[in-house]
Amino acid sequence: MSYINENFLKLQDSYLFSTIAKKVAKYTEENPDKKIIKLGIGDVTKPIVPACLEAMHKAVDEIGTKEGFKGYGPEQGYLFLRKAIVENDYKSRGIEIDEDEIFVSDGAKCDCGNIVDIFSKDNKVAITDPVYPVYLDTNIMSGREVIYLPVTAENNFKPELPKEKVDMIYLCFPNNPTGTVLKKEDLKKWVEYAKENQAILLYDAAYEAFITEDDVPHSIYEIEGAKEVAIEFKSYSKTAGFTGVRCAYVVIPKDLKGYTKKGEEVSLNKLWNRRTCTKFNGVSYIVQRAAEATYSEDGKQQIRENINAYLENAKIIKDGLEKAGFTVYGGVNSPYVWLKVPDGMTSWEFFDKLLEEVHIVGTPGSGFGEHGEGYFRLTAFGTKENTIEAIDRIKSSLVM
Repeated sequence: MSYINENFLKLQDSYLFSTIAKKVAKYTEENPDKKIIKLGIGDVTKPIVPACLEAMHKAVDEIGTKEGFKGYGPEQGYLFLRKAIVENDYKSRGIEIDEDEIFVSDGAKCDCGNIVDIFSKDNKVAITDPVYPVYLDTNIMSGREVIYLPVTAENNFKPELPKEKVDMIYLCFPNNPTGTVLKKEDLKKWVEYAKENQAILLYDAAYEAFITEDDVPHSIYEIEGAKEVAIEFKSYSKTAGFTGVRCAYVVIPKDLKGYTKKGEEVSLNKLWNRRTCTKFNGVSYIVQRAAEATYSEDGKQQIRENINAYLENAKIIKDGLEKAGFTVYGGVNSPYVWLKVPDGMTSWEFFDKLLEEVHIVGTPGSGFGEHGEGYFRLTAFGTKENTIEAIDRIKSSLVM
């Protein structure tokens, strides 16, 4: 008899965005004449920038030659990309990170889920609520105890330190789904807590490229001592439009230690390297050359133009909803706008109303957790034309 991992039975039957896709598909089939504007899933709409495309074309031509052909690459990522990451994402901010502390991957979602492989299932995990579902689901699959840290308007969307000792803490800032941020003084408290409790911070910085305010850190390692307690996840998906190309990286400093049941120190960098070599064959050479090109002068300029366009969309959404009488958060350092739904409605009821009355798709806050109930997420990743049209529809039909 083959026994299953019964932790999977504790999950919701369907992943949040799969449920939304099914509801939208059903409505579309029943109403083929309606133009539906999708501001729900966080997928980009702007094409890969020319600098990255050029790099990919060159890489394709290169591997088509006997001299340039590439077979299996290093599981950790090619050194040319890891060096570019060190120089541009860390040294430029005064942060010392070594190339062998960086592991290139096929997506931050994968990294955030796979990282649990190197931690004991006996660890107690703290997760903000509302939260990106992957953090929660992967730990439920592994059988860990999870405690929730509410992130609401009442605490200014800043999670409070756990009242009980925890071993692993997921933080995502700029935050998905709320679009809010933590300042340096806020993050210092988390680094201090982790040090005092021998806990690990799992810091998802996938949206750092959208930060516009000077006192918002782009990396957890801007905080003194963070290299001793934090793993950082970064992604090219939202930054460079690699949602379909797939490339990201995780940083695990060599100063970072875990412990055996006997209290012996173990390098988490070594554990992750061993896991990576066993379970992963690396990101393709072509994709890594494209990621490297994001750091070229042309690449930086072209990507910044795209990010600024998405931030402009976020401002259009935020300003338009506020004019329509909605209470709105996020949208300044983030492509996500988090709005309070009308009184007396659940977030799924508002989803249905938005879809059926103005033909706009968003994401109900309750899909991100109990404390997301009463809120709703819209993304700025649509086209400017569709964003303007969507907000015009809301202002003309759903004024509070």
